[in-house]
Amino acid sequence: MNELTSAQKKHLRGLAHSLDPVVMVGQKGITQELLDEVSRALNDHELIKVRFTSFKDQRETLSEEISSKCEAGIAGIIGNHLILYREHPDPKRREITLPG
Repeated sequence: MNELTSAQKKHLRGLAHSLDPVVMVGQKGITQELLDEVSRALNDHELIKVRFTSFKDQRETLSEEISSKCEAGIAGIIGNHLILYREHPDPKRREITLPG
């Protein structure tokens, strides 16, 4: 995925404001099951929130790892929430249009 521009990140953060977290990073940390769930959620919704219930002090590092392994862009990290975006591969199923 291409790096998101600051305008795109701002747009996505605005869209994500009303979203609830769909994936939680808990005591087990980043597992293959967690990565599979993030990937599934991104395929379904394109834009998701991930909540850190554990490892809060490592959220920046773990966010980069999740983003990299799921081929998603980080729209922002707000508190203990990570906002991820990945464009749907099927143009007919894309729900979000990015500026620029």
